[in-house]
Amino acid sequence: MLIADLAALMQSLAPLAYAEPWDKVGLLAGDATRELKGPVLLTIDLNEAVLDEAARMHCGAIIAYHPPIFEPLTKVTSATPRQRVILRALEAQIALYSPHTALDAVAGGVTDWLCEGISGSTQKDRIAGDCRALAAHAHNPATQQVKIVTFAQAKDVELIRNTMASAGAGQIGEYKVCSFTTPGEGTFLGSDKSNPTIGQSGVVEHVNEVRLEMVCGKSALPVALEMLRKFHPYEEPAIDVYELVPQPRRTVGSGRKLTLDKPVTVRELAERLKTFIGATSVRYALASDSAQAGDTADKPVRIVGVVPGSGESLSKLARSEGCECFVTGEMKHHEVLGALNAGMHVILGGHTSTERGYLPRLKAKMETAAAQRGLTGLRVVQSVVDKTPLETL
Repeated sequence: MLIADLAALMQSLAPLAYAEPWDKVGLLAGDATRELKGPVLLTIDLNEAVLDEAARMHCGAIIAYHPPIFEPLTKVTSATPRQRVILRALEAQIALYSPHTALDAVAGGVTDWLCEGISGSTQKDRIAGDCRALAAHAHNPATQQVKIVTFAQAKDVELIRNTMASAGAGQIGEYKVCSFTTPGEGTFLGSDKSNPTIGQSGVVEHVNEVRLEMVCGKSALPVALEMLRKFHPYEEPAIDVYELVPQPRRTVGSGRKLTLDKPVTVRELAERLKTFIGATSVRYALASDSAQAGDTADKPVRIVGVVPGSGESLSKLARSEGCECFVTGEMKHHEVLGALNAGMHVILGGHTSTERGYLPRLKAKMETAAAQRGLTGLRVVQSVVDKTPLETL
């Protein structure tokens, strides 16, 4: 098993395309062509204590949820703890990989795991309520970025379709030569300089034609259009190219809008969160009832916004989506006040406390995926020294 195999396995569980544009995810350090020797260590944060642990275990790679290389490094020396971690990992030939927001966004990832506990579900991998992404991830495959439309006589469509397909058009997933045709009537009036394939110049012609549509990637578009023009019998074939809007996926993206099966009080939600993540404490704040200023009675809520880690950037979106309560790890004071003033309750469970509990599930998913891929020798362990840097009195 190579480091590249480990990276491919991780990308099957948390596709890098799902990560936020600002994030630094994927293989951050290490030679992808090198053999993976030793176990793979899972951690939320990579610090010197975790690296010491990895070195003692002779690990071949570390999966660090938070990217250990985030801001640009101008040098890699032993001058600072952050640099030392990278330097020592490179010297020990320990590869570093981070899934971060890709693992948050994917279906069944960190955010869905958190929703599972908040929803009160008693069944693993099941959320007791309806759950969708707050900011759905939108993406078009590389072969489906535009749609080419042309018009030809029925007898010529097959040749045009096949030649465009040979250039890369008409690919949808595992299917090739995909197209759609619709019969209709086309008209044209050629000038004196025209040389029409059908009819004659200076006369309005009515021709039975077929509309041919095929998807295509932007990189393949120039060649596909060249082939279309080369094998189309018309002197001037009609060609339209439409750019396709990325398609959002309801279950993939940043944050979640969780609609509970049964309404519960904010305090009960906070209790569920505390129990589920194994925290010693969580914090919550009730928004005032706008109808009765100052009334902060803990009334049952049903629609909950959920973001692991630091979710304040999605709090306004959550409120605009009708969320009555917002659950995340941490928020700045004024962002909390903003949410409360907007009429949305807030529950804070601690940044890494809303993430670390997912690592055992990630371990199981990695082992299952490795077995399905026929990758032998993968040993995944969770760090025992990784913990929140904050203590609670």
